[in-house]
Amino acid sequence: MAVDRRKFLKAAGLVAFGVAASPLTSAAQEVDSLNLIKPEELLQEKPLTAKRWAMVIDLKKCLDHENVKDCAKACHEEHNVPFFDNPKDEIKWIWDEEFHNAFHEANHEHIAEKYHHIKVPVLCNHCDNPPCVRVCPTQATWRREKDGIVMMDWHRCIGCRYCIVACPYGSRSFNWRDPRPHIEKINENFPRRMRGVVEKCTFCEERLAKGQIPACVEVAKNDAIVFGDLEDPNSKVRELLRERFSLRRKAALGTQPEVYYLV
Repeated sequence: MAVDRRKFLKAAGLVAFGVAASPLTSAAQEVDSLNLIKPEELLQEKPLTAKRWAMVIDLKKCLDHENVKDCAKACHEEHNVPFFDNPKDEIKWIWDEEFHNAFHEANHEHIAEKYHHIKVPVLCNHCDNPPCVRVCPTQATWRREKDGIVMMDWHRCIGCRYCIVACPYGSRSFNWRDPRPHIEKINENFPRRMRGVVEKCTFCEERLAKGQIPACVEVAKNDAIVFGDLEDPNSKVRELLRERFSLRRKAALGTQPEVYYLV
């Protein structure tokens, strides 16, 4: 009896497919049973975006000094900021300053008593007109056009420290010593720096890329720190700036800082 060649090849193909598919099906079931993250789930993680990121800090809520300390601790743990036991080697992304040191131009002898003792959280102001960017010879620091964050590339930094001199806010630190042995709790998901480079706050751009708010904002109690899009009239930062009087550090210098302090 003659066998139709086309029917034979079709039948053989179906058999081969069945043999090949069964172990794949079994493997897929085993993966499901392990509750592993699937590639399609990773794609559901949407980055946070804005035309201009800005931060609003409520000074009344910063009367709680522990609130300020918690924000600094969260930031430094997130970004592998080392701890040194002397001011010369200190590395800081966010720290506290006395009100009269942070706001020279707003200080006077008749200011409310509470402001004589308040600790103000300070950090990189992510200026619209950043002098640090203009002086960097290697473009290791630059301002992102898409959202205004002033970035750092530690691999390009040659340690000339021009940016430290240019920054009027003291927001940059230089690694005089190897910082890596002095990290108390290592975050494996964030790079560690080396001796001879400058570092600073980056508005947690790595967290924004994963759809997360900055670490300091996440731990701040009672909305002491709010983060959002300054270009969005309906954003929380715009709402607060409409309702309350605010200060910016050394705004008269023309740097256009984007960290606002409510008073």
